[in-house]
Amino acid sequence: MSFTSRYLNCAGRELHFTEWGAGHAQTVIAWHGLARTGRDMDELADHLSRQGYRVICPDTLGRGLSQWSPDPLHEYCLAFYARTARELLDQLGIERAHWIGTSMGGAIGMVCASGYFEPSLKGRIRCLVLNDNAPELAQAAIERIKAYAGNPPAFATVLELEAFFRQVYKPYGWLSDAQWRRLTETSTRRLSDGRVTPHYDPAMVQQFLSYPDDYLIWHHYDALEIPVMCLRGAESDLVLPATVAAMKQRGPGLRGTLQVVEVPGCGHAPALNVPDQLALVSDFLTAAGGVTAA
Repeated sequence: MSFTSRYLNCAGRELHFTEWGAGHAQTVIAWHGLARTGRDMDELADHLSRQGYRVICPDTLGRGLSQWSPDPLHEYCLAFYARTARELLDQLGIERAHWIGTSMGGAIGMVCASGYFEPSLKGRIRCLVLNDNAPELAQAAIERIKAYAGNPPAFATVLELEAFFRQVYKPYGWLSDAQWRRLTETSTRRLSDGRVTPHYDPAMVQQFLSYPDDYLIWHHYDALEIPVMCLRGAESDLVLPATVAAMKQRGPGLRGTLQVVEVPGCGHAPALNVPDQLALVSDFLTAAGGVTAA
């Protein structure tokens, strides 16, 4: 795997991202989930860069190596995330891009593609992959996420933290031991007392308190006029079958540009790290005008 680690000032905040396949013409934005980092996208980015894509994997504000917000009340929300995304694309000179988003990353992609918060992004997202994300999320699952994300545990050792990650992210599906170790090492920070904890700002959970309907985004979904693929973990408690059924009856579903695939052996959310899942994504990109495999 070969990538470059980079930083840019976006919306007044330092944003970290990895860049893969820098010389390729078509760009993919691969955006991670709520309490995760862009390094979750390593397998996907490596796969797509080998197919001829430039892949940008940001760390959201308050996650990984990106700056923590000094104003959590106003900046940990989809509108501000969309602003950082727009400035990232502008500074990188990206006129158009495919977007692959896991969970929160899918929601950010949805609001960017709709142009509601950032009108200049309208028409710049070529297609959208929602990895276990939808315009409405199950409230019970949101409560579960709030419970662990807002109070991250701390452990004496990295191996104890890895055991925690293996348990809480078991719904991701199969990961090799090496992948679990990398997931741990790329999302660990050490506290002042020497213990280790997940590498994000706990205040990011403020989004659910200050913006309780931030993920109720049907109006953004309905405005999408691009190909959309929803990858639903077959055992997901976040994206319910009834929500997927509603997606098929409106917006891209009504226009015939929605594709829904259930991913077996996964809950929330598929890790996008095994051949079958990688093929689903790359085939979708190709059908949406992406790079044609040799």
